[in-house]
Amino acid sequence: MKDRKFTLSDILRYAAENDPNRIAIFYEDCTLTYEKLDKLASAFASGLLKMGIEKGDRVGLYMPNYPKWIIAYFGIARMGGVIVPMNTRYKVKEVEFIMNNSEATALVMTSEFLNVDYIDTLDKLRGKIPNLRKIIVMGDRLSDGMDTFQSVLDLGSDFENDEDLKSIESSIEEDDTVFILYTSGTTGEPKGAMLTNMNISRNGQQVAEVMGQDRNDVALIVVPFFHCFGCVIGVTACVSASSGMVPMTSYDADQALMFMDMFDISIVHGVPTMFIGYLEALKKKHYDLTNVRTGVMAGAPCPVEVMKGASNKMGANIVIAYGLTEASPVITMTDLNDRLEDRVETVGRALPEQEVKIVDDDGKEVPPGETGELLARGYNVMKGYFKKEEATAEAIDKEGWLHSGDLAVMDDRGYVKIVGRKKDMYICGGFNVYPREIEEFLFKLHAVENVSVLGVPDPRFGEVGLAVIKATEGMNPTNDNIINHCKVNLANFKVPKYVWFIDEYPMTQSGKVQKFKLLEMAIEKFGLSS
Repeated sequence: MKDRKFTLSDILRYAAENDPNRIAIFYEDCTLTYEKLDKLASAFASGLLKMGIEKGDRVGLYMPNYPKWIIAYFGIARMGGVIVPMNTRYKVKEVEFIMNNSEATALVMTSEFLNVDYIDTLDKLRGKIPNLRKIIVMGDRLSDGMDTFQSVLDLGSDFENDEDLKSIESSIEEDDTVFILYTSGTTGEPKGAMLTNMNISRNGQQVAEVMGQDRNDVALIVVPFFHCFGCVIGVTACVSASSGMVPMTSYDADQALMFMDMFDISIVHGVPTMFIGYLEALKKKHYDLTNVRTGVMAGAPCPVEVMKGASNKMGANIVIAYGLTEASPVITMTDLNDRLEDRVETVGRALPEQEVKIVDDDGKEVPPGETGELLARGYNVMKGYFKKEEATAEAIDKEGWLHSGDLAVMDDRGYVKIVGRKKDMYICGGFNVYPREIEEFLFKLHAVENVSVLGVPDPRFGEVGLAVIKATEGMNPTNDNIINHCKVNLANFKVPKYVWFIDEYPMTQSGKVQKFKLLEMAIEKFGLSS
């Protein structure tokens, strides 16, 4: 590999120069080679500059997993802009907050998706986003003052003679902020993590290296691009390895399996609930998954039966990744040669060029096998939160350690096990209880397809456990079954007082259970005082 900068612009340029005819994107009846993707990114970059968007300007990106998201992603980066991805489910107030907080001058969006009318959303915000100068829309349906995506490409079609673009692209540095990704605001308003070219480009490359990813691979990317899972582990890793990409705009197990068959997919990423869906669908219909070999599972604990199923039924040697938006995102990973136990019970070891340590409440490193907060340091740590110096200082200490807020245990080999969130921990009768431990215990039951444990108010013990369970199809566990199984195997303070069977969890679009919503629902269901 030749010496090059770790910038988003450069990793795409490198793929286009070294593998120009490799198909980068397969989408419906459209395919784009790396050479074509690179040219479209340049045209989009040049068009933005000619529209008056400048280096350093923040540009919102508000559309699902379309090829044009990828074109805009690299195009904005190439002209020195800062990408501000937005959740496709955002409504008026959320769009207003993100656009104003980031001080975005432009927005690239689709016209509608999943019954959300994006044009109507922006019309309702006229005059409420003072910095916004340009709205660029995918499609022909526009409102006053909006431009089409194609018109930007047309404006920049002579990019090869755009001296301003050439000058800016050559001036972009690895440490320049290229991405502001807003963390989900489960408590308080969202914070914008400022990620650099190095953060994202190097992290994506390392993820690809762990999976042995190369030009012969084709990855199915169902996880959303607006999340680090989709744009770094998915898109950026693929581009760094010249792999093919098959994006999906929303998760559907049968359609995804059909794509795995149709496009000879070799890499499948997802959260555990997605793989659970694949395994259930495979019970009903056969798909040719001969080419599937690996993928990243992240976002929640992986039940051992799901990992076994992914291996036995899908042929996927799945690796586990752990990370944070603030860490670009991956901190630790298992690898293809790890034992099943390590891939199910741990999140692997720190990636190269990163340090991980486990500390107590006083910041002192604890011995192997003891619980503490996980801290990370390295090239992947964000610059900070946009316009939030105090929050940045709380997250990153003076020695450059990022405080994850996750409780973890590290063994003497360097393998990390996540115990839970410091804020998730609840105290039952004076004893600390970590929901993750109980979830992993209950995951081992065949009757349990998914489980989420949280602490709920109790007049006697302060807090007690509630296990919210989705039962495996065709099985009918009872409250007594679950509680008695816990009583036999767990300390009494860890045994949930309540069991609640549920058909669907409130989820983020990236596939995580929204525990704060579950808590609200549980307090109402069980008549608890909050």
